[in-house]
Amino acid sequence: MRAVDIIMKKRNGSSLTKEELAYIIQGYVAGDIPEYQISALLMAIFFNGMSFEETAALTELMLQSGDVIHLDGIEGPFVDKHSTGGVGDKLSLILAPMVAACGVRVPMMSGRALGHTGGTLDKLESITGYRTQLDEATFRKITQSCGFAMTGQTEKIVPADKKLYALRDVTATVESIPLITASILSKKVAEGADALVFDVKSGPGAFMKTIEDAERLANSLVKTGKTMGKKIVGVITDMTEPLGRKVGNFFEVEESIDCLKGTGPQDVMDITYRLGGWMLVLGGKARTVEEGIDQCKTAIKSGKAWDLFIKNIELQGGDSADMMKKYGNYRAPLVKKLKAPKSGFIASIDAYKIGLAGVYIGVGRNKTTDSVHPDVGFIFDKVKGDSVSSGDTIASVFAHSETALDAAWPLIEASLTIADQKPDHAPLIIKEITAL
Repeated sequence: MRAVDIIMKKRNGSSLTKEELAYIIQGYVAGDIPEYQISALLMAIFFNGMSFEETAALTELMLQSGDVIHLDGIEGPFVDKHSTGGVGDKLSLILAPMVAACGVRVPMMSGRALGHTGGTLDKLESITGYRTQLDEATFRKITQSCGFAMTGQTEKIVPADKKLYALRDVTATVESIPLITASILSKKVAEGADALVFDVKSGPGAFMKTIEDAERLANSLVKTGKTMGKKIVGVITDMTEPLGRKVGNFFEVEESIDCLKGTGPQDVMDITYRLGGWMLVLGGKARTVEEGIDQCKTAIKSGKAWDLFIKNIELQGGDSADMMKKYGNYRAPLVKKLKAPKSGFIASIDAYKIGLAGVYIGVGRNKTTDSVHPDVGFIFDKVKGDSVSSGDTIASVFAHSETALDAAWPLIEASLTIADQKPDHAPLIIKEITAL
């Protein structure tokens, strides 16, 4: 078997066997197949695609390239949620304790901010002392103790994905649906989940800019997961506007606190409850999504979800008392107000432009080695649909330097559109795809 023959086969549009994919993946991880040949194969996949069976085989091989977290001996069910990335998306921080409070364990492996999208790990690490790099024994212990644990990908978990993703990034093949699917699913299956709910974002602030692309990815995730024997649901949600009223690492922890205490923004809670309802259905704790949503609302109202959130913080080394002391006070020293240039209604606040502006002030990062600031970000006084008068404050932007604010400000101003008429309501939940 030769790599060049496998590349030629895929270049000509044929499907690859599991044995051919194994030869490639194992050879690449071992260093026997050079990057230039893998690059050629990635481009062939980009243009010719992969069947669901091929994608499932690739996912399995990537999964088998490293360690897998074993949760045997702990009473399940185990269900996780994954978002394809957005701006102001703090849902994981709310979902995990809420769903755990309803009797479903949530083993969650999350990522960091990259480009215009935020990262769950950066938000959690804005809590003093919180540890997101857990070994398997600690991950198991915390999952068993409070129903959920939050960790990052280690060097030994799915190493094939790390190598392939880095190569995709520099070969313009990141947007390949099969490659995205294999990357996401391999990590999620490695963490020990029996079932998965995917929040596939669509719109300017998402990687999938159109509903059609989001639907293609959701279908790929659902059908590939089913081929692997997993229960999967894909929920396509709107990411035209920033989610909630706060964007920034600790700012989003604050808004998560509000949500867990029952006072969070309606848009955040609507999506959170819907995803949570599906997680309970997949975990066998609810017969319908509506029944699952009712259970989630009870978990919030009773305070049980909040109690588990605090318990998890302490189990993962965080200082919950310090977190509450910083609530409302942990702000970068410089603040600039975005004012309404005229009277009218807010027609839109472009999530993509806000996300890019956030990179300049330190919410996100351009490359994985960049650092982020926990105390910078945006607090919105007004959101889409609100009426404004000329000079009203739309948002407060917090940063550490005038240079950062000056670089971000053109994007921030350009994100705002004010119209004479109130905009039509757009649904947050666009479509749901299942293969149950």
